[in-house]
Amino acid sequence: MTSASPDTTSPDSSNPDGINPEPASAPAATERFSPLHSAHVAAGASFTDFAGWQMPVRYSSDLAEHHAVRKAAGLFDLSHMAEIRVSGPQAGEFLDHALAGRLSVIDLMQAKYSLLLNSRGGIIDDLVVYRTGDTDFLVVANAGNHDQALDALSRRAARFDVTVTDESDDTALIAVQGPNSLAIVQATAGLSTEGDVATLPYYRALTATFEGTSMLVARTGYTGEDGFELYLPASDALALWDAIVAAGAPHDLVPAGLASRDTLRLEAGMPLYGHELTTSTYPAQAGLGRVVNLAKPTDFVGRTASEEGPAGDAPVLVGLVSAGKRAGRAGYQIFRSADATEPEGVITSGALSPTLGYPIAMAYLPPALARLDTEVFIDVRGTRSPATVIALPFYKRRK
Repeated sequence: MTSASPDTTSPDSSNPDGINPEPASAPAATERFSPLHSAHVAAGASFTDFAGWQMPVRYSSDLAEHHAVRKAAGLFDLSHMAEIRVSGPQAGEFLDHALAGRLSVIDLMQAKYSLLLNSRGGIIDDLVVYRTGDTDFLVVANAGNHDQALDALSRRAARFDVTVTDESDDTALIAVQGPNSLAIVQATAGLSTEGDVATLPYYRALTATFEGTSMLVARTGYTGEDGFELYLPASDALALWDAIVAAGAPHDLVPAGLASRDTLRLEAGMPLYGHELTTSTYPAQAGLGRVVNLAKPTDFVGRTASEEGPAGDAPVLVGLVSAGKRAGRAGYQIFRSADATEPEGVITSGALSPTLGYPIAMAYLPPALARLDTEVFIDVRGTRSPATVIALPFYKRRK
């Protein structure tokens, strides 16, 4: 659930979808820094600009950090993400209208993945919603879509008795991901959860305190591994980061950057906004049709277009695997045969899988080529490389 450049087609003058016409990747007037920036500098991180934020792309090597998450644990700074509070007597009813899922019926402290659609059924953003009270929800949106998500939610709230509050600047988000993540969270000095974190189900959360400060601990993540995401005031982030680093030392915890996060989520078949998802993508094309709840009684933005669905020949998202070591990358074209002249599709994300040891990619292909075991050819820097369509995800952890 990280963000890149979305489709920025200008809406009509009435802007019914509440879409900010500025691209999500537009450069910020000034660089923004995480509350954990000094810790990253001290750890020797290399930085990259991400939606205007200077974020760690790696500390040691992409491969070492990737393997650490798969085998032990990695520590991620996600403080660039957008946190938007929705509260009020009609908060659940409002979210049912504003989002594609039915959020009003989720349990207290449950999380749910959902989609923010435009009136044409395209995806403005994919996000996670936590129910933190009977009439209180926390919406977590992608960093690059902060303005778009906030604007859309604020506009759609106009006829509901709710308050939409941007808490992004005041909130830090730290993620511990990997097989050893539970032991590390349990060992973190000063962290106390209101409930047993060991029995916390996936996509559920607990209230907690860190050195007396209230916070949220959620069993969620974007790596395909067990893990936890911790939300707390930005002013306390450095102290918690240091406490987790100390607790993780006996468990082979390493800080991990955005580069390893990208290969981890790709192996897990998780879409990345701006690559697999855009404002011109129907959820059904991306394999997310189940996220759109057409059975809910509430009308919602994008419902009519979602009921109609994409055209029958619209491309759909598939997984591709190849032999050898030459990986197809985002933007590489896909052909029906080794000598075909017209491309049939394009890769949205691709890499040489660190865990599996062979090239993997996600791509959009026409339905006729999207069947399992179909052979296609990727143009890898002028050479046609054969690839086979497989089901996503590429990697599943052992439970």
